[in-house]
Amino acid sequence: MAIISFIVEIERVNEILSELGGRLRAARIERNDTMEVFAQRLGVSVGTVRAMERGAPTVQVGAWLNALWILNQLDTITHVLEPKESLLERIRAQEKGRRQRASRRPP
Repeated sequence: MAIISFIVEIERVNEILSELGGRLRAARIERNDTMEVFAQRLGVSVGTVRAMERGAPTVQVGAWLNALWILNQLDTITHVLEPKESLLERIRAQEKGRRQRASRRPP
């Protein structure tokens, strides 16, 4: 049963990579960049750009991040794996930011 679950998860990863590749291709074409020009800007080969657009899982994450930077989309990924703030931490942060009143005791 665990093997079937693993295969389904791998298929989902491949679907996501394929979707991202299609979006990358559309963004490149919208910029009117050929594969050659885009590859030069990324500092990779045309084959790497082709692999990215196909959704190949072997492309280095650095190439993807460079592509996002070139397309002015790098901020879209900066929150991935960001530490989650607990409810208690949020409450403490709110209380810390509140202005406190001065004591009413005479000086």
